[in-house]
Formats: sequence, structure tokens, C-alpha cells
Amino acid sequence: MARIAGVNIPTNKRVLISLRYIYGIGPKNAADICQQLSIPEDRRVNQLTDDEILRIRELIDREYRVEGDLRREVAMNIKRLMDMACYRGLRHRRGLPVRGQRTHTNARTRKGKAVAIAGKKKVTK
Repeated sequence: MARIAGVNIPTNKRVLISLRYIYGIGPKNAADICQQLSIPEDRRVNQLTDDEILRIRELIDREYRVEGDLRREVAMNIKRLMDMACYRGLRHRRGLPVRGQRTHTNARTRKGKAVAIAGKKKVTK
């Protein structure tokens, strides 16, 4: 199993797909890496030589911000917004959608499980 940027990437998948397991590398970056290193996109990770894996590792370390550094940067950006108490920061703080989505009916992913409102008890005479 190849280990790149602290992540064990799957060996039985294509290089283009396996590189996406690294946080911060998506489809475009994976294609760019394969193109820069002239690795065919249909090649599997278990078919790569040790030299090719080393070149991929060095290229990612040199040119891309991935995994821990990127996660830390994103967390610091969110914390900065929350400290400023701007609208986006308040939405993060309250656990509500940040980018203008409706919350009247949807947004269950951010808001959590729906809580039933306790109704008034009927008084019988």
C-alpha cells in the first residue's frame, strides 16, 4: 500500500482516483499531477514503481497544501470568522447553514435531528 502525504492510498484503483483520497486533492489536481509526471491515467497504483511514487510524494509536498496543513488553515479561517462575529461566523457558531440556504424546512444536516415542540395540554371540564 502506497503512503503519500500521510495517507494510505488504495493500491487496486487507478492513480487518478487514488490520489483523491488525500484531503486537498480533487479531480483536477489529481489529473494535473499525473500529467506533470507523465503517468498514464489508466495505470493502477500497484503498477507504479518506487521511483514514480517518490516523484508523486515530492511533487505533492512541494506544490500542494494537503492534509494537516490544509485542515488547520480551514479551521483557522472559520475560527477567525467566529471571532469577528460577522454573519458567517455567527452561522458557524450556531451550527446553521452558512451560504444562504433555506432553514424553514430543510437544513437537517446542519441543524441536527428534528425536535418536536411540546404542545399545550387540553384542559377538559
